[in-house]
Amino acid sequence: MDIQYGQLAQLNWLWLVAAVAAVAGGAMVYRRRMLRRFATSNLINRLMPKNASRRLLLKTGISLASMTLLAIGLVDIRWGKTWREVPQKGIEVMFVLDISRSMLADDATPNRLERAKQQIKDMVDEMTGDRVGLVVFAGESKQQVPLTRHYSDFKQSLEEVGPYNVQLGGSRLGDALALAADSFLGKSDDHKAIVVLTDGEDQESNPVEVADEIHNDHGIRIFTIGLGDMERGSRIPVGQTASGRRFLEHQGEPVWSKLNGSTLKQVALKSQGAFIPAGTKQVDMADVYHGYVASVEQQDFETARIKAYTPRYQIFIGAALALILLEVFWPWGSRRPPSRTHTNANGGNLNKNDQQDQCQQDQRQQEQRKAA
Repeated sequence: MDIQYGQLAQLNWLWLVAAVAAVAGGAMVYRRRMLRRFATSNLINRLMPKNASRRLLLKTGISLASMTLLAIGLVDIRWGKTWREVPQKGIEVMFVLDISRSMLADDATPNRLERAKQQIKDMVDEMTGDRVGLVVFAGESKQQVPLTRHYSDFKQSLEEVGPYNVQLGGSRLGDALALAADSFLGKSDDHKAIVVLTDGEDQESNPVEVADEIHNDHGIRIFTIGLGDMERGSRIPVGQTASGRRFLEHQGEPVWSKLNGSTLKQVALKSQGAFIPAGTKQVDMADVYHGYVASVEQQDFETARIKAYTPRYQIFIGAALALILLEVFWPWGSRRPPSRTHTNANGGNLNKNDQQDQCQQDQRQQEQRKAA
């Protein structure tokens, strides 16, 4: 049987069940020892209700079984697939990723490009229906992934991109923004966002003016994430030799790449977006998505027909509740009728054997009175 488990971590509650079982077992052993100290074996049977130990063991077993079933129910076990119509609602997000050589600088670990890829993946992991696409750029721009909801395919394509995906070097952010704006599918413009990940370097492509035009004509908001050291910067590796790494030079001088935050901030402001100066730090992309990108107005997409596993947790929760009700309402008291007792001359209660002895003694006393 094909079974799916939604929350396997909930099985940790079984440790609580095991702890309760250990405590209950210890309590029953302690109770038995105390009874043996209190009375002899023949008196214990008279003092305690018939089958009291068995009833206590059964009640404990029912309680432990109900707790176990509740823990299993929390695991969210599913089996059997059914087709369901699921309405799709979300936004269209076009990621614009800088793959120029400056993104290979390692001031962000392991380098700016790999950090940007991971940040995109982290943001996609927070999405539950949005369409995502990818535009890469350096000296030229290229639509790498059209808008899609197949996140696993998107992340696989993202992993494969690098400076070799475009032929021209450099960095023309304005051209990439224009291409991203033309890559959306929907006709309405109020559900679209562009997320740019770059170090902000640009070669006269007028990204601020392009961002202003995109927002005015289409209402698209642009969110920029800046990577790299803004103060000192970092050198750009271009290869490896026997003597070590080689770095980019211009006219014999080393080239240092810094984060150009001012350009990215202006791009975001012109489009009513936001600028996130990630720099060389780790940024929680879940907060970036929910705090900024997810604020874009959503729209209804076409309804999707999916084949999903059927939840079966109700079976285990229902069985657990049934056991709890059984434990609460079952008449656990002894059904043996109470024995009739006599009272002796001193006012004490007598059991059945003592009652017979008392009757014989009374008969002898009566015969002695008649003989006298």
